[in-house]
Amino acid sequence: MRDRAGTAKLDPSDPGVTRICERAEVEEVELIRFLYTDHGGVIRGKAASRARLADRLSSGIGHTVAMMAMNMLDQLQEVEDMGPVGEVRIVPDPSTYAPLPYAPGAAVMLSDLRLPDGSAWAACPRTFLKDAIGTLEAEGYTLEAAFEPEFTLGRRVPDPGGGLDRLVPIDDALCYAGLGFDAAHDYTIALMRALHSQGMQVEHCHPELGHGQQEMSVRHAPALRAADNHVLYRETVRGVALRMALWASLAPKPLAGQAGNGAHLHLSLWSQSHNLFGGDSEVREWFIGGLLAHLPALTALTCGSVNGFRRLTPRSWAGAYNVYGPDNREAAVRVCSPLGDSGEPNLELKPSDSSANPYLALGAVIHAGLDGICRKLDPGEAVDVDPDTRPGRYPRLPASLDEALDALEADELLMEALGPLRRSAYLAVKRSEATAFAAEDASYEHFHHLRVF
Repeated sequence: MRDRAGTAKLDPSDPGVTRICERAEVEEVELIRFLYTDHGGVIRGKAASRARLADRLSSGIGHTVAMMAMNMLDQLQEVEDMGPVGEVRIVPDPSTYAPLPYAPGAAVMLSDLRLPDGSAWAACPRTFLKDAIGTLEAEGYTLEAAFEPEFTLGRRVPDPGGGLDRLVPIDDALCYAGLGFDAAHDYTIALMRALHSQGMQVEHCHPELGHGQQEMSVRHAPALRAADNHVLYRETVRGVALRMALWASLAPKPLAGQAGNGAHLHLSLWSQSHNLFGGDSEVREWFIGGLLAHLPALTALTCGSVNGFRRLTPRSWAGAYNVYGPDNREAAVRVCSPLGDSGEPNLELKPSDSSANPYLALGAVIHAGLDGICRKLDPGEAVDVDPDTRPGRYPRLPASLDEALDALEADELLMEALGPLRRSAYLAVKRSEATAFAAEDASYEHFHHLRVF
């Protein structure tokens, strides 16, 4: 039995447990990874053996609470109730089970962090998104979402001068150029097949502006599945590369002087099978109003790294200004035109990248958009020009992680939604990252982000 806010205990004799265990045996899976995403945006986890899988589906795997106070440099922060004393369980969601094509003998399940009695832990990111979805559903809405990630493909090589390793892109092709398709062909075919085998439907693929930069987008899904998909996507992009003696990085700005990697967030709001973002929708306008009202704070969660703010600059199509507009790729919120007769209208949040924890990012976006609907917030006039061409007229989003964290701390709605334990841990982790990278040069920052993300 499981529910959104209560306990989650599976009986080892439950048919669902039996079915997963039988699949693991038939598919010759030896280790099953239970994955979660931490406050630093790092995907972490532990693995259960097939022999103990039935028990671990019920009990989870023991884990120290301190890991949610670890930053992306593996530096543990001082956070109350996240020290050496205390235990949580990494409890997998059986509906997310999938064998890993790039790691023969292994499978994966996305997981919640729960207390030993099975109840929700106040610092679990996946539970944060589940609760946000529940709040949205209580108002009569559901959300479909998709992350649209970019990544840089290349090889990690030693620095000739003895410094930190470098990422050498696989090509120097032009944006959308045929050479970019050809240079990465074997990899992209392997990646597409690996994503399909995990239940993701690839929609588009193309070489992007940066050297070695690729984009492969997957179809939208209900909000929780969309965040789960993005975790699996990140793991698969890197796992497939490693199997091919390559290195892939989804870091926002892994290479100085090259285009950054975004993970634009696409959103559509539904009620009784009706897309509320179509036509002259008041609900869509209010939702945008909520996003814009909270966007300076949201960037601390959707662009959750020091490196992310190197990407979030004017005239880089990253959405550095707090404005919206129809098909305006320099606006933070783009109102997207539907694709063909079967396309659905949606919003695109451009200040979003893969260094963020997708559960925290999407959950916070839901809270912001719903606040706009509840208060009927007017987003103001749509912007149909590059906002950087009119200096001083349009508000800039935060230019650094510290600025974004200041905005988050000042945002009462989002701080309340995060709750005391989660917000204190998140702020401590992110402040520590800002301090650590400020003490080093840019090459140190680029290396550690391309290494981790």
